[in-house]
Amino acid sequence: MLPLTPATILTSFVNASRKVVADITLPAGLAEIDWSALDYLGWRDAKMKRRSYIVVPVDGEPVGIVLRQADASLRRRAQCSWCRDVRLPNEVVLFSAVKAGPSGRNGNTVGILACESFQCSVNVRKLPSVAYLGFDVAAARDERMEMLRARTAGFAAEVLSAG
Repeated sequence: MLPLTPATILTSFVNASRKVVADITLPAGLAEIDWSALDYLGWRDAKMKRRSYIVVPVDGEPVGIVLRQADASLRRRAQCSWCRDVRLPNEVVLFSAVKAGPSGRNGNTVGILACESFQCSVNVRKLPSVAYLGFDVAAARDERMEMLRARTAGFAAEVLSAG
């Protein structure tokens, strides 16, 4: 992922009003982030516990999305829709995002089961176990990273879609 500045992050949001964007708390330690180890940027709002944000590269451009976490009572052991890691070190929760444009203003949303603290990039970079003799673990890891990028970009496209 290409490095992002605070200004780039704030102007990337596609499903938020100017007031919501003005209230966004950027992630701590933004200058110290290892951008080469991220497939998307995700963080939880420190002030608003049920609000989170992701910035996904789509066709080389950052697309920011405001997420809202479902009620805590809905938490279940589940598989993250993005990293699909079966040995998750974290909880998976249901997030919803208001769609961009007129569709979102009409109340349409998109839901996703995702890692609670957005650790997908770390999860997919773990070397998988050897499935069989001659199994290329590095290639399998690279494929998992590509699939994560494709799934997050697909989610962003769904938020951006008019339907």
